[in-house]
Amino acid sequence: MTTVVLSFLACLAIFVLIGVSSAWASTNTTDDYLLAGRNVPPWLAALSAVATNNSGFMFIGQIAYTYRVGIEAVWMMVGWVVGDFIAWLVVHPRVRHQSEVSDVATVPALLGSSQAGSKRIVVMLAGAMTFVLLGVYAAAQLKAGSTALQVLFGWEPQIGAIIGAVIVVLYCFSGGIRASIWTDAAQSFVMILAMLILLIAASFEVGSPSDVWSNLKAQDPVLVEWFPRDLRFGFALYLLGMTFGGFGAIGQPHILVRFMAIRSLDEMQRARWIYFMWFIPFFAASIAVGLYARAYMPDLLSIPLTDGMTEAQATELAMPEMAQRLLPDVLVGLTLAGLFSATMSTADSQILVCSGAITQDINPQWKNSYIASKLATLAVTALALTVALFAGQGVFSLVLIAWSALGAGLGPALMLRLLHVRLSSLTITLMMTAGVGTVIAWNLIGFDGDVFKLLPGMVASFLMWPIGSLLDRLLANRNPALR
Repeated sequence: MTTVVLSFLACLAIFVLIGVSSAWASTNTTDDYLLAGRNVPPWLAALSAVATNNSGFMFIGQIAYTYRVGIEAVWMMVGWVVGDFIAWLVVHPRVRHQSEVSDVATVPALLGSSQAGSKRIVVMLAGAMTFVLLGVYAAAQLKAGSTALQVLFGWEPQIGAIIGAVIVVLYCFSGGIRASIWTDAAQSFVMILAMLILLIAASFEVGSPSDVWSNLKAQDPVLVEWFPRDLRFGFALYLLGMTFGGFGAIGQPHILVRFMAIRSLDEMQRARWIYFMWFIPFFAASIAVGLYARAYMPDLLSIPLTDGMTEAQATELAMPEMAQRLLPDVLVGLTLAGLFSATMSTADSQILVCSGAITQDINPQWKNSYIASKLATLAVTALALTVALFAGQGVFSLVLIAWSALGAGLGPALMLRLLHVRLSSLTITLMMTAGVGTVIAWNLIGFDGDVFKLLPGMVASFLMWPIGSLLDRLLANRNPALR
C-alpha cells in the first residue's frame, strides 16, 4: 500500500508542478486569469475541453453505468458524440467569435450582450445560475475524489477533499485558466493511459471480447441486449435524449470558456478534430472497461452497502477496485492519480468560472480587479469544500441535474443569441426558468431513464421563445414607449 500511495502522490505532484509552471506565461490581469489572453493553442484547448467535459464522468459515472446495464451503454456514446459534434458545428465557433467582438470573458456576459447594450438582469440571473449550479458541481467533484481515497486508502473522508481544494487553489493562483488548461492536457494523457493499461490487464484475466460476451450472457442475458427494455416513449426518443445530452455542452460555461480562450477562430476546426480523436476512443474505452469490470468482478454488486450508499454509488468504485485487483502497486497509484486528477480537472474549471461569475457578472465593479478575481476563487473553493465535507451522499445526484439545468437553462437562449435572434430580457428569463424547471420536474417524476432530462428541458426552453415574443408585443401595444 505504501508504494501505491507514493506513486499516487508522485503523479499528483507532477500535475501540480505543471499547473504552477504556467505562472511563467501568465500576466497579472483579469483577462489573462479568466481567458489566458485568448492565446491558447488549438490542441491545448481541445484536450482541456475534452478532459473537463468527460474526465470524472468517464472514470466514475460511465464505467459504473456500463457495469450495471451492459452493452446498451453504447447508445449513450453514440448519442453523446453526435450531440457534441453538432454543438461544435453550430455553437462553439460562434462563442469564440462573438465573445471577442463583444469583449466579454464569461458566458452570462455573452448571453446578456446586445447591440443596444448589456441586458443587466439577464447577466445577473445567468451569473447566479452559473455560480449555484457549478458550485454544487465542483463540490461533488471534491467529494467524489475524497470518497475514492477513503475507500481505497482508508483515509479520513476530509483528507481527499482538502487535498483537492489545495490543488485547485494552487492551479488557479498560479496561472488561472491557463494553469487549468495545461494540467487538463497532461491529465488527458494519463487518463487514456490508465484506461488502456486496465483493458490490457483485464484481457489477460477475462479473455477476448467474445469471452466477455459469453461471461456477461451467463450472468444475465439482459447485459448483452443492445436495446433497453420497457422504454415508456420508445427507443427513438431514448436515443434523441442521449443526443441532447451531448448537445447540452452548449450551456456549460466551464467548457465554453476554453473556446473563448482559443488563439483564433480559424483554428477551431483543428481543435474539433483533436477533440474527437481523443473523445471517441476514450468513451469507447470507458465502456469496454465497464464491461470487463462486470465480467471480472460480478461480486461488486454483492458487497454490503454502508453509510447509506446506493447500488449505483457502489459501482462507481468499479475502476479503482479493478485496478487494485489487477495491477502492480505502481500502476495502481498511476490509475488512482488519473481518477483523482480527473475530478480536479473539472472542479478547478468550475471554480474559476464561478469566480468570473462573481467579479464579471454579479458584481461588475470588480471586473478589472485581479486581486478580486483571486479572492473570489478562494471564497468559492472554501464554499465548495464546505459543501463537500458536510453534504450527504445526495450531492452526487445533483451532478447530472446541474449539467442538464445549465444545458437547458443557458444553452437554447445562448444559441439563439449567437444566431443573432433578437431576444428581450423577458424572453431570455422565461427560457432560462422553463429549462431549469422542466429538468428538475422531469427528474422528480422519474422519466429520466426513458428520455434524458435535457431533451424536455431544452424543448421547454425553446417553446418560451415564441411565447416571450408574443408577450413582448402585447406589452408594447399596451405601452408604446416600450417599442
